[in-house]
Amino acid sequence: MPAEKVDRLISLPFSKSVEISFKSLKVRFFRSMITISSLVLAVSFLSFVLVNLNVASGLLEHGGKDAARALLQAGYDVDAAQNMVTMAAKERWIVILSLLVCTVGIINAQLMSVTERFSEIGVMKCLGALDSMILRIFMLEAAMQGLAGASVGALLGGIVSLLTGIIRFGFTAISDLSILSMLGSMGMATLAGCFLSLLGVLYPALLAARMDPINAIRAEH
Repeated sequence: MPAEKVDRLISLPFSKSVEISFKSLKVRFFRSMITISSLVLAVSFLSFVLVNLNVASGLLEHGGKDAARALLQAGYDVDAAQNMVTMAAKERWIVILSLLVCTVGIINAQLMSVTERFSEIGVMKCLGALDSMILRIFMLEAAMQGLAGASVGALLGGIVSLLTGIIRFGFTAISDLSILSMLGSMGMATLAGCFLSLLGVLYPALLAARMDPINAIRAEH
């Protein structure tokens, strides 16, 4: 049989890969929730900080020197000369650490998922699944988890940030806020969460794709 025919026989349509990935997440719902929960926490904090800066920038832009003094008293880093509010060094390090911990948690959860699925991976490879197909399935699962967790986290962080702004500065915090900048910050937080999810699954996915099928089937859990 020609090589092109063999390739066509063992190729898996993208839609089928999505279906397999979705069903796998449903079967391993609680395992998936571990990854999603860590993403929600990390992304919500990132979204909170970014939207908080948007709120402060809006107040500074419309409130002038009085707003600058109020922001300084509230603990913000205000650059009056450039009329901008920046993230404090402490906040920056906390955000970095939270994202790092989130990534490590995702890698650990995905490694455990690969270990649980040794036999499944081995059977798929014995039936003709290519390394790229196994890699695609794991990456799609990570993308779905990342989008779900990051979206919820970005929305939650944005809402909490707005409520905090109202408590601190009154409803002026909302009236002076640029909706586009807030949506942009929440979008950035969502993209960051999706990227972390894909980054965290990359090594476990490569490990699964390169497994020898016979050894995978014989593996004891």
